[in-house]
Amino acid sequence: MEGTVRCSANYVPLSPISFLDRAAIAYRDTLSVVYGDVKYTWQETHRRCIKLASALAHLGISRGDVASFVATLIPNVPAMYELHFVVPMAGAILCTLNIRHDSAMVAVLLKHSEAKVIFVDYQFLHVAKGAFEILSETITNLPRLILIPECGQPVPTIGKLVTTSENLEYESLLATGKLDFEVRRPNDECDPISLNYTSGTTSSPKGVIYSHRGAYLNSLATLLLCEMGSMPTYLWCVPMFHCNGWCLTWAMAALGGTNICQRSVTAKSIFDNIAQHNVTHMGGAPTVLNMVINAPPSDQRPLPGKVKVMTGAAPPPPQVLYKMEELGFIVTHSYGLTETYGPGTVCSWKPEWNALPRDAQAKIKARQGLHHLGMEEVDIKDPVTMKSVPSDAKTIGEVMFRGNTVMNGYLKNSEATQDAFKGGWFWSGDLGVKHPDGYIELKDRSKDIIISGGENISTIEVESVIFSHPSVLEAAVVGRPDDHWGETPCAFVKLKDGRDVSAEELIKYCRGHLPHYMAPRTVVFEDLPKTSTGKTQKFVLREKAKAMGSLSKARTSKL
Repeated sequence: MEGTVRCSANYVPLSPISFLDRAAIAYRDTLSVVYGDVKYTWQETHRRCIKLASALAHLGISRGDVASFVATLIPNVPAMYELHFVVPMAGAILCTLNIRHDSAMVAVLLKHSEAKVIFVDYQFLHVAKGAFEILSETITNLPRLILIPECGQPVPTIGKLVTTSENLEYESLLATGKLDFEVRRPNDECDPISLNYTSGTTSSPKGVIYSHRGAYLNSLATLLLCEMGSMPTYLWCVPMFHCNGWCLTWAMAALGGTNICQRSVTAKSIFDNIAQHNVTHMGGAPTVLNMVINAPPSDQRPLPGKVKVMTGAAPPPPQVLYKMEELGFIVTHSYGLTETYGPGTVCSWKPEWNALPRDAQAKIKARQGLHHLGMEEVDIKDPVTMKSVPSDAKTIGEVMFRGNTVMNGYLKNSEATQDAFKGGWFWSGDLGVKHPDGYIELKDRSKDIIISGGENISTIEVESVIFSHPSVLEAAVVGRPDDHWGETPCAFVKLKDGRDVSAEELIKYCRGHLPHYMAPRTVVFEDLPKTSTGKTQKFVLREKAKAMGSLSKARTSKL
């Protein structure tokens, strides 16, 4: 249009690293990071990040380099928080590796990302060393290792590493940096800021590329759906390596919040930190919530005030939501994937629901809701016709997203990227229904849905019923081969300590709360395999169910 112009006065590429600059001024003396006795203000965090970015750039990291990935193998400690700003400020791409990976998987991901540098917490040095040994068999240019000791503790001996590079220590490297370093901001807001590998619940991990723009928008959207005000106190239970902590790593700087870090997550540490630091917000998968509600009385402490909790990663059983709120937590349910920067939807609460019975409220809160303000649209579509399914809460389709907080694509995997984006939407692989009010509700992963005698069985619905049994701590349901029905539900169950219930009793309980065909025919009592983000590894359980062999009609009738 005549008279308009796009220039530096009215356009700056969006990037969440800009949050830190403002925080250093607006919240300069406010605590930014707390980890035991270690405390930093936002001004100190800003200076530390600039100096470390300067030192990292001096190591040869440069914008535009095809191998400008900087990897991490770090739990939720201050260094992990700082690196979310440091790496993009140096012009590189942050690649946060799952701390539960073994050396073989770390080697695979380091090779795939071609990371030049890896920051390693002392607790996982043995994993990194094992990965280096594996990598040395096929490549010569191994990443440079930078060791992170425990805060305030002596630097442990690295020992012999299969690498020709000089290996460094975190604080020593930071000390070499310069405060006058010119931060390398993105030329294009769609440039990559981070690489997040999927958790591998259904297949081998894929490298998901986030942009500065998407991270900026999802950070602000997450603050809104968490209902955060100025200077919140956030307890880190969500791994920062997972979807960059649902983008709250960057978002906390936007509001001058205080990050309460903890190396490991236990019910006791959650209650202790909430009481000690007056925590206002936290996040966690339903497994974390389950840990909280089942904490022994000796680990529980009265909450100093209401604590708002964002949960996601897996659909939370309504019973968990109900019990959390009895303890004084206010739970908001969000849903998304690694490909949507973590949270993509939120179950926004409506005032008229306050008049409903508590159990009905919990069932509604367990829905996935609507897209948040950073996402353009979420829909349930027929994967064949690409038409929206009726809003009848019954017709199942695939959950699909489109918007500015959907990934750039999969690193070095154009075929998978094109497949994920076919038809102009991101295909989630999750199945769900749409309610008359437009809210969506997940029914299953497309690979997890059980088809028994031609009927679709939602494993989420069956799991919810099993979980409502007073003796059950955790439950997961998969299909087991059946000579007559094709497949039938097989439940893997972990009981609460000191509780006992037989398989027959659980099956009878389910038949009293579900249509007969949906009730499990087999129950196995054991610990459930999990990813680090709390998702049950159902592909492992499916293999176990398959290994049991086909369940005959005769055996079924005896249960």
